Amino acid sequence: MSSSVLTQVLASSVAIADKAGEIVRDIMTKGNLGIVEKTGKDDLQTQADRSAQDCIIASLAKQFPKLTVVGEEGEQDLTGVPAEWIVTVADPEAAKVTCPDEYKDVAMEDLTVWVDPLDGTKEYTQGLLDHVTVLIGIAVGKKSVAGVVHQPYWNYKSTEPNAPIGRTFYGLIGAGVFGFSPISPPVGQRIITTTRSHGTGLVQQALEVLKPSEVLKVGGAGHKVNLLMEGQAHAYVFPTPGCKKWDTCAPEAILHAMGGKLTDMSGKQYEYHSTVEHMNGEGVLATATISEHAWFVENIPQEIKDGVRSSLKKK
Repeated sequence: MSSSVLTQVLASSVAIADKAGEIVRDIMTKGNLGIVEKTGKDDLQTQADRSAQDCIIASLAKQFPKLTVVGEEGEQDLTGVPAEWIVTVADPEAAKVTCPDEYKDVAMEDLTVWVDPLDGTKEYTQGLLDHVTVLIGIAVGKKSVAGVVHQPYWNYKSTEPNAPIGRTFYGLIGAGVFGFSPISPPVGQRIITTTRSHGTGLVQQALEVLKPSEVLKVGGAGHKVNLLMEGQAHAYVFPTPGCKKWDTCAPEAILHAMGGKLTDMSGKQYEYHSTVEHMNGEGVLATATISEHAWFVENIPQEIKDGVRSSLKKK
C-alpha cells in the first residue's frame, strides 16, 4: 500500500466508491427506491443514498478509525451494515500514485473526507441515470486536494454484449488525474452547464449576460463538473446557494488536478475543514481551464454575485 496517509485514503476511497456504485445499481434493479423528501420535492433521499453512505462511511471507519468523515445523509447507525458492504482493501492502481512532497507528511487528523453517496438523487428517481455520481472528496486542512468520482451508469446505454457499466476516476493535486483522459472543450464556443432543478432568476440573469452558444441544464454537481472534464462544456455557472461541500470537494480537486478551477461566484476558494459551513453560500463557478475562469469572474456583474448571498438570507 502507498506510504503516505493521503494516498492510502485516496486508494481505499477508489475501491469503496466502486462498491457504493454496485449498491446503487442493485437497488435500482430491484425497483424499491424507498424515496423520502428531506426538505421538499427537489431534495430527495432514496434507499440508494442511505445504503451507499452506509457502505462508504463504514468502510472508511473500518480502515481508518481516526479519519474525520462528513456525509450528506448525516449520522447513521452503522451497527447493521452488512459485512459484504464493508470494503477492507484499496484499489491497487490508485495505491501506486506518488504523493506530492507537500502532502507526504500529512497526518490522519489533518484530513476531512466529504461524502455524497449519490449525487443527482432526483435524476436517479427519474431515470436520468447518466447524471448520477458517487463523490468522495479529501481535504487537507481547509483545502480540497484529492477526489474520487464514480459514475455507476457510465456506458449503460451501450448495445455491445458484456459492455462494462460504471467507471471510477480520481485526481490528486500535484499528481494528476487517473481513470480517464480529460478532453478540451471546443474552441470558439461558450457552452455553459447549469442547474435543471434549482434555478433562480439569478441563473437566468447570468446566462443573459454571458451569452453562451449553448446551455446544458443537467442534474448533479458531479455530473456538471464531469462535462467540463470531458470537453462538453466550458463552464459550470450556478449563482445560487444550494450546493454543499460534499457536492464540490471531490470534483474541485479533480478539476484543479487537470488544470481547471472551481470557486464561488466571486472567484474565492471554498474551505473544506470539518467545522466549515456545509452550504456553498456564494454559488459555484467552475471552468475547464484556469484562464477561462478569470474571464467569467470579470464578466459576471457584481449585482449577480451580491444577489447570491442575499437570496440565501431569504431562505
